[in-house]
Amino acid sequence: MEDLVIAEPKRPTIPVVGGGEFPVRRVYCIGRNYADHAIEMGHDPDKEPPFFFQKNPENIDTSGEFPYPPKTQDVHYEMEMVVALKSGGRDIAIEDALDHVFGYGLGLDMTRRDLQGEMKKMGRPWEIGKAFERSAPVGPIHPASETGHLDSGRLTLQVNGETRQDGDLNQMIWKVPEMINYLSQYYDIAAGDIIMSGTPAGVGAIQKGDVMKGSVEGLGDFTVAVI
Repeated sequence: MEDLVIAEPKRPTIPVVGGGEFPVRRVYCIGRNYADHAIEMGHDPDKEPPFFFQKNPENIDTSGEFPYPPKTQDVHYEMEMVVALKSGGRDIAIEDALDHVFGYGLGLDMTRRDLQGEMKKMGRPWEIGKAFERSAPVGPIHPASETGHLDSGRLTLQVNGETRQDGDLNQMIWKVPEMINYLSQYYDIAAGDIIMSGTPAGVGAIQKGDVMKGSVEGLGDFTVAVI
């Protein structure tokens, strides 16, 4: 647009398997969506409704590298399946939710756990622990027209060749259609939104020089080096 007073910021995109780029509008992340992870974080999964937080679209990173961030001594990995939406709306019915999914991918919700913990103790928002630069490494998006809709399949994360997380998509407390339904009750979700669908137990710290390799059955794997 000619009347912009500064240069228009570049929109983050994620490569699509088979060609093209998926433009990212918003990044929704569900918390404690696997019972074993909720337990390891000290919570009872049977007593909690779903809750979401957001990362910024600019936190998306497809480089295969994760720079160890500043102001922290305790950065954790959280391996997740990413859901990419091609359309949206308000109050989407559960039975219609998958019609809005473009595809699926692999992602890491990197967390400055010490800073997140400090914010929790003070009753403050988590953004400083979750929504920092390059805190959402992701792999390519696989179109659902090729993979089908995924409601089961092994999800793993290895660090330096050692398996740290090992779960299955069928262990999600809130399934993909339920997440879309819930979000659409509170937000105008739309094409370009992605949902990071939660992580199984086994989260832990990484150090500079570590290599993380995540995989989801049906979506292959991706590798991220901590630099």
